[in-house]
Amino acid sequence: MFSGIVRSALSKYPSWLGPAVVRAMSSSGSPPSPYTALAVSHPAESVTHVELHRPEKRNAMNRAFWSEMVDCFNEIAADPDCRVVLVSGAGKIFTAGIDLMDMAGDILQPEGDDMARRSWNMKKIITKYQETFSVIEKCPKPVVVAIHGACVGGGVDLITACDIRLCTQDAWFQVKEVDIGLAADVGTLQRLPKVIGSRSLVNELALTARKMFADEAKSSGLVSRVFADKEAMMAGALQMAGEIAGRSPVAVQGTKINLIYSRDHSVAEGLDYMANWNMSMLQTEDVMKSAQASMEKKSPKTIAFSKL
Repeated sequence: MFSGIVRSALSKYPSWLGPAVVRAMSSSGSPPSPYTALAVSHPAESVTHVELHRPEKRNAMNRAFWSEMVDCFNEIAADPDCRVVLVSGAGKIFTAGIDLMDMAGDILQPEGDDMARRSWNMKKIITKYQETFSVIEKCPKPVVVAIHGACVGGGVDLITACDIRLCTQDAWFQVKEVDIGLAADVGTLQRLPKVIGSRSLVNELALTARKMFADEAKSSGLVSRVFADKEAMMAGALQMAGEIAGRSPVAVQGTKINLIYSRDHSVAEGLDYMANWNMSMLQTEDVMKSAQASMEKKSPKTIAFSKL
């Protein structure tokens, strides 16, 4: 399916979307080692594609998923060949959320001889699962997520940790946790209010578990672009990833880090952090290279930036 998706888009976008993209983005077959719940590929230079890869289970988040995401994004964060990450889901939907059947033991039967010890172990489990999505935010490489079909429960936790969110017209989002008797505890309640400007809307979604469809997601700011279908979305996401990957990695990663810092701090604190950041980062050769390319009316993508 992905082969057809990308092939049909090749004529619309720059040359970096070549035949290699078709091969790399194909979701047929089993995910490569060492992951079982994810498929990782490199569809273009400096672009890493992480695909939720349990289509037969609607990409439900099983035990392997929660640990593999941490390993995967820690590896990406340290990979100098990667400048931007694209996340998507294989199959008919993005994700059905947590795999309750697989995770029931951890959630419902924490170990411990008494209430105090069971509570202590439960906290360790929750904080471990929180890291599964926090690792996306901590990764200095920008993360673009492409959502099609359903994005339920843990899927909302995942996408709110990403930097840019795109979706298809048939996408819908649901903060499902209250329907299964718990408060969302791995990121949605902390990040969604900072993604969507209306606190009332966030409260409504979290307290009623109603579905939010694509048009409302766009108007509220949850996603920045809505595409007609998955084919168009993946082509657009790859195009966007290529634009980001073509810029200075010093500038791009510094921008992400400072945007997140400023989100959680006052304007004064953000400005001070930015000054401390750029007192060294402005001394990169990337500034002169980019300025020269601009004066010569060349695209930044023509510049050979050093790895970071």
